[in-house]
Amino acid sequence: MAVTTGTRRGPGGSTGRSSRDRTTRDKGSRDRTSPRPSPKRAERPWLGQWNSTVTSYYLLVGATGLLLVIGLVMVLSSSTVTSIAEGDSPFAAFLVQGRYALIGLPLMLVAARLPVRWYKRLAWPAFLVALALLVAVVFFGRSVNGNQNWLPLGPVQIQPSELAKLAVAVWLGAVLGRKQHLLGRWGQAIMPGVVGLAAVLGLVMAGHDLGTALILALLGLGAYWVSGAPASLLAVGGVGAALIVGWAFILNQGSSDRLTRILAAYGTCTDTQGQCYQSIHGMYGLGTGGLFGVGLGASREKWKYLPEAHNDFIYSVIGEELGLLGTLLVLALFAVLGIAMARVVRRHPDPFVKITTAAIGCWVVGQAFVNIGVVIGVLPVIGVPLPLVSAGGSALVTTMVALGVVISFARSEPGAAEALAARRSVVKRSVAVLSRRGRAGGAGGGARRRGGDGGR
Repeated sequence: MAVTTGTRRGPGGSTGRSSRDRTTRDKGSRDRTSPRPSPKRAERPWLGQWNSTVTSYYLLVGATGLLLVIGLVMVLSSSTVTSIAEGDSPFAAFLVQGRYALIGLPLMLVAARLPVRWYKRLAWPAFLVALALLVAVVFFGRSVNGNQNWLPLGPVQIQPSELAKLAVAVWLGAVLGRKQHLLGRWGQAIMPGVVGLAAVLGLVMAGHDLGTALILALLGLGAYWVSGAPASLLAVGGVGAALIVGWAFILNQGSSDRLTRILAAYGTCTDTQGQCYQSIHGMYGLGTGGLFGVGLGASREKWKYLPEAHNDFIYSVIGEELGLLGTLLVLALFAVLGIAMARVVRRHPDPFVKITTAAIGCWVVGQAFVNIGVVIGVLPVIGVPLPLVSAGGSALVTTMVALGVVISFARSEPGAAEALAARRSVVKRSVAVLSRRGRAGGAGGGARRRGGDGGR
């Protein structure tokens, strides 16, 4: 006799309840043993958005543009009183600076568009032209404030030592980048890089321009450091350069001007109307500004109390008129330039780009920190301008072109060219947004009209 149970069998002979129970048990066991898949994120993390392939490009363009605008505004603010006292228009220095900025802007754009191979081809010709101009300064140059570093060319004067900074940076990149695998030997590292750099330094020192010579030495140090040259060579070169500069520019000179400036910076200065005058009034400007400053154009130190207010000591006027926040903004923008150039050095595969970018970075950012150190009293008064901010035609144009070179390198980073080519221009995006709004407005108006017709 057959025994029946309370469960009903399915078509395959299995019971429906046991099938459902097994399904439930299997599902529960899967839920306990395997984690649930996390939902997909709609957007990338914020760090990934900032650390993209075009981050270096945008940081360089943004920081350069902001520093250029700040420089033009502060040159106008700090030079009006001096221009009026000299019988000129209050906008005289500003118009000169603006004219050089307009000259440098298209040159920077062209430099930002040139491919890397063109800079490799131009390295030797640019270096030889810079050497020829420096030799011409020795014989035909003009002396300004004790430094013979200006060369008159018709109605204008240029400063070949500023052009030499860019030429040496590109030339060292080409020379050291081509023989990078041989730099472990002293002979290969010295020839021709150290010899060419020493020739440029010698011609600059012949014009008694200590500030530019120090920046050129810093530029060469940055290039050799990134190239992978022996540390012993860098140490010997640094000690030798320090001894030569100390003997030729500080001890072995007719007057004790530089030595007294150094002693005034690191010792007790009693000549408040002489060697300490400029440093003291620079600190007065920084101290008067406080946190938010006395207001744009309201500086008191620029009323011919502070020498070179629109040039070497413009950072003091920034601190007085814009306060601590203004000085920190300028300092942060130079730090952004340094970070962007360090990204290019780290990410780019070409040794030429790495070495040239390191040299330009040590030049621009290093010169900025030297200028700020002079103003705040950490360094003795040397006489180097604040890049992109201080008044000066040759320095402004050359710095803009140098940053255009680094922007070109940032455009050629891995993945950067594709990302920049894939983006739509601002005009196209604006037209697309306006057209979408226009279509939406037309559709809404049509719906309202149809609704009105139905009501009638």
